[in-house]
Amino acid sequence: MQMTRHIVDVEDTGRRPRRFVFVLLDNFTLLCFACALESLRIANRMAGKTLYEWSLAGEGGDLVRCSAGTGFQVDGDLGELNRDDTILVCGGIDVQAASTKKVLNWLRREARRGATIGGLCTAGYTLAKAGLLDGKKATIHWENQDSFVEEFEDVELTKSVFVIDGNRITTAGGTASIDLMLKLIAEDHSEELANAVADQLIYTSIRTDQDTQRLSVPTRIGVRHPKLSQVIQMMEQNIEEPVSPSILARDVGMSTRQLERLFRRYLNRSPKRYYMELRLQKARNLLMQTDMSVINVALACGFASPSHFSKCYRSHYDTTPYRERGSHAARLSV
Repeated sequence: MQMTRHIVDVEDTGRRPRRFVFVLLDNFTLLCFACALESLRIANRMAGKTLYEWSLAGEGGDLVRCSAGTGFQVDGDLGELNRDDTILVCGGIDVQAASTKKVLNWLRREARRGATIGGLCTAGYTLAKAGLLDGKKATIHWENQDSFVEEFEDVELTKSVFVIDGNRITTAGGTASIDLMLKLIAEDHSEELANAVADQLIYTSIRTDQDTQRLSVPTRIGVRHPKLSQVIQMMEQNIEEPVSPSILARDVGMSTRQLERLFRRYLNRSPKRYYMELRLQKARNLLMQTDMSVINVALACGFASPSHFSKCYRSHYDTTPYRERGSHAARLSV
């Protein structure tokens, strides 16, 4: 039996198909790229006409490998594009190394020509490094937010799944590419077409730029206790200057002893221990994603001295901050 599909009636505006140029950086995340590309393909299919075209570009115009190891043959090098092309840079693991001087200079040149430029997943870093997000709102994958904030003070970083600020676009990665493309499809053509694409993708909860990328604290920790969630949020917002358990307890209207019991019951650790783990997790992200000195990483995570930081880090991760950074660099160079 032949399968049929509903063709969405799209008004013929006489415009040429909108063209996207996907710039694949080394070790890009396959999911964010595939989600964006498939959304465009399905939009064409559901409209019964070519609304969107695309091409793949990469430095050198050769094979580019994603973080899963699969190679993609791009259509060409980083050449001059049409003025109305939309550039989407696809980032992934170790985006700092992938954001080469050639890539940055090319992005700056295309930006001067008025191009709309976006960064998917960690490629928000690439745009910021090129100076294209100064004074703009942006987002990036939550795992890269700590290092991004430390390096780019002129960018207003949000926790949204995607951000469109003028002709600059950023996404948090993963399936956020679908949300972005559905937004663009709706603006270009209609909500009906965007919803038809979502149905084809079995994507039942379309998010907007008002939605945040991480799960709520209760969902993340698997506990729905309002005061516990409130304290953890306060901890996450005060990493550089830690707040004492007594003050945290006071601010949510309980005693220090009650707070201790709450953490022991639901998280099997003390508030102090949980807070320490949050700070060390941020420190590990900064060590691996920035060139900050170990001393500055320690200060950014609320440690008064490098020796105390090193002792706590070794106790938790069974290695020193210096060795952690060295082994990470060695893995990337293989």
